[in-house]
Amino acid sequence: MRLLAIGKAPAKSPEMELFARYAKRIRPVLTLTEFADGQGSALEIKRREGEAILAALKTDEFLIALDIDGATPDSPGLAKLLAGWLERGRKQAFVIGGAEGLDAPVLARAGAKLSLGTLTWPHMLVRSMLAEQIYRAQSILAGHPYHRAGRP
Repeated sequence: MRLLAIGKAPAKSPEMELFARYAKRIRPVLTLTEFADGQGSALEIKRREGEAILAALKTDEFLIALDIDGATPDSPGLAKLLAGWLERGRKQAFVIGGAEGLDAPVLARAGAKLSLGTLTWPHMLVRSMLAEQIYRAQSILAGHPYHRAGRP
């Protein structure tokens, strides 16, 4: 399972430490591939970042794009989606775009689109939030008590 993300974070940053904490709990381990931010106009940035993402994708990977127009499941709903994606027998690749968003060809290549809501989040935090939710989804599927479904 991979996460492809625009932007390079310092390895020792609190955001990357939090990402690593959850990524290593996920099976298979969630690996991170980072890409440099694009340069130029907004359209040029999206195009260049999109080209880099598409070039890094493997043909057998199922792409899940984080996009504001994507599905907004709750955690049990994400677990169901993840189970469905796993049933396809393809490796999952999640992608987080840059500040300009994902280019149309990347979104067209995506087999699914996922949103963490309509709030704007710093992209370095989104990595950790996504990793935690993938771990939570796997815990739900395994019947592990990490996720507590009810309110106290």
